[in-house]
Amino acid sequence: MHRQRRTRIIATLGPASNTFEMIKKLSEAGADVFRLNMSHGEHKDASALYNTVREVEKATGRPIGVLADLQGPKLRVGEFTDGSIDLEVGQTFILDMNDEPGDQSRVQLPHPEIYEAVEPKTELLLNDGKIRLLIEKVQEDKITTTVTVGGELSNRKGVNVPSAILPLAALTEKDKGDLAFALDLGVDWVALSFVQRPEDVQEARDIIAGRASIMAKIEKPSAVHAIDEIIALSDGVMVARGDMGVEMPMEQVPPKQKKIIRHARRAGIPAVVATQMLESMITAPVPTRAEVSDVANAVFDGADAIMLSAESAAGEYPEEAVATMNRVALSIEGEPSYRRMLNRDETMPEATTADAISAAAKQVAKTIEAEAIVCYTGSGSTALRASRERPQAPLLVLTPNIGTARRLALVWGLNCVYSQDAVNFQDMIDKACNICHEYKYAGVDDRIVIMAGMPFGTPGKTNVLRISRVQDYHVKV
Repeated sequence: MHRQRRTRIIATLGPASNTFEMIKKLSEAGADVFRLNMSHGEHKDASALYNTVREVEKATGRPIGVLADLQGPKLRVGEFTDGSIDLEVGQTFILDMNDEPGDQSRVQLPHPEIYEAVEPKTELLLNDGKIRLLIEKVQEDKITTTVTVGGELSNRKGVNVPSAILPLAALTEKDKGDLAFALDLGVDWVALSFVQRPEDVQEARDIIAGRASIMAKIEKPSAVHAIDEIIALSDGVMVARGDMGVEMPMEQVPPKQKKIIRHARRAGIPAVVATQMLESMITAPVPTRAEVSDVANAVFDGADAIMLSAESAAGEYPEEAVATMNRVALSIEGEPSYRRMLNRDETMPEATTADAISAAAKQVAKTIEAEAIVCYTGSGSTALRASRERPQAPLLVLTPNIGTARRLALVWGLNCVYSQDAVNFQDMIDKACNICHEYKYAGVDDRIVIMAGMPFGTPGKTNVLRISRVQDYHVKV
């Protein structure tokens, strides 16, 4: 039950990890949350994966989170007569609304929103930025460009418009159908793609209406510029480095990653780092040293969770990829410099009882060398504030709400146990001590720190900080 590792691991499910046996292996190797990529497969496939995760959860006894990742708008060129062309630097190339197959001089771009948003002297990026076009002239149904970086361009390759905010909603009709399906399924988190502005998150929040937590994927420059406003409307953020590395100069991605994580922690919401973390392990049993350093840096940055995509979904070594990520995170968290890095970004408590209790619990646990901090919570808000403090003592969360336990599975340091709420003050102490002893957080005579709220079972009432010593009578069978 007890994870020694504070940083959480998200593993994407797919053809390489769609059986009970493999999902259980991934969970045992260190995966805390499983991602359903709604860009691939059908609803029946996602439903089967979700049900299998719940079977694994029952078998392991550990709450497991499920994140549904929506596809978002996909901007693509049309098709070519011969399937592909080779663009040369300096040539003129036209993008238009004509649905005829393309050739060396032109191709269809069936997205009127792009024509509305772009202007001369701005860039269009094609095929993940491998091809660059400088816009010379914009008409209602035609964009004339000059090729500045050439290469092969084939059917249906993607288009990025880094310098413009497109008049596109983050939720397409497909996304809305996928979202309704995912909410009916019971997923814990919904990842929202193509977030450009705070209003995109608000639209999703209005539809979701509290049935799942919202993870805003930060992959557009405009989203980075509005990061605090987006964080204020989100339950979590994901540093989606794939599109981010296309939409802005690659050398800007690492500092933006650090900024997003820092701002998310300051706000008390989890931050996930994703994309190409162990990419070579799709086909190799060991990662490159650069990939290990990348994972290590995300852990050093204080990310709540790190994510595997194709490595666990379609790779040849899904279990090894999770185990590698687990080992790297454990190793970094054991470094003295890791704690110094966490303490460097000090978070100032807000003027709330929950923040005051959380900050005090961290300090008290450090002073008395407590074995654990136990947090009673119903909605999860108090546990989030406790995690924000990044205490040195392990955090044990007791909640009567299985949905809360699953949702908190991707938050830094939170070890969640589904348990009935305390009925009185002595029961609060007994439950905390019993569970700490049962899960080997603490032994007899060890001290623990307890955070709770009175009256019991009332959300948002964290107002108790208690130091308790585990006694023989607490742990009798």
